[in-house]
Amino acid sequence: MSFVGRHWVPAFAGTTGARVKTPRGFVTGHALPAVVPASALVFAFRDGKLLVSGSRDRDEGTPPRLPTWGEAAALGLDGAAHFLGQLDICDCVALRLPNDAPEPAGWRYAGLRSLFFALSEPLLALAGRASQIVEWDRTHRYCGACATPTRDKPGERAKECPACGLVAYPRVSPAMMVLVTRGREMLLARAHRFPQAMFSALAGFVEPGESIEDCVHREVREEVGVEIGEPVYFDSQPWPFPHSLMIAYTAEYAGGDIRLEDAEIAEARWFMPDALPDLPSPVSIARRLIDATAARLRDDDRRSA
Repeated sequence: MSFVGRHWVPAFAGTTGARVKTPRGFVTGHALPAVVPASALVFAFRDGKLLVSGSRDRDEGTPPRLPTWGEAAALGLDGAAHFLGQLDICDCVALRLPNDAPEPAGWRYAGLRSLFFALSEPLLALAGRASQIVEWDRTHRYCGACATPTRDKPGERAKECPACGLVAYPRVSPAMMVLVTRGREMLLARAHRFPQAMFSALAGFVEPGESIEDCVHREVREEVGVEIGEPVYFDSQPWPFPHSLMIAYTAEYAGGDIRLEDAEIAEARWFMPDALPDLPSPVSIARRLIDATAARLRDDDRRSA
């Protein structure tokens, strides 16, 4: 670790974010210390946006940073605080600010997507974690069964109803992603919500009673009308928009013609690994899945040549 001026900065803070995974050197926690150190890092959110240094007309060459607990106090930031844990012995705290909280001079509220390549990998990952906890705190202030105001449950990250005893944990929504291959081709689709030229792997949320693999088969069938073989696990990634867990697979094509069965899909086509369309950001697991599969197919070509 090191200090910049009077501010603690992780030693790896110069690396730009590329993944949203729990960083090395992070120890999770949930109980806010009785006295939070002034040097603790604060992930302060207002209406889903994170407070970082820099004005809106800032110098683009200056990377943003997070406030410390001492700075947050000096700025008059006040909200519900949640302890995240320690990153290389530095305490990390999420702070849910009111939606009308002012923007302090020299600071700005920024969406997480806009910070993908501005924050370091570890801080981006923890910002995603903080975002999900803050959103859970915001949406679980009242019991879903009897509408009584909830309270934090001692000993764990949970909300507890003092009237009926209902316990609510932070919500995680599992979603599958699958890249279907047919020989040297990859099946990519463009959703209506995507930019006009961008394609990605197929994806969908797991339904109650499904395994991830059940969901993979169902979503491929529903979205593009083809059948696949057994899915092969690739990787997973938390995705804080707002509380997803993306679980990625590859699968071999087993039959059928492309038929757009899902209203969300605008177009689906087979692509060769050397003739790919515009793809999602490298931060996303979708891009890593596509890049890794394309590289594997190219290597197969070289070995068979």
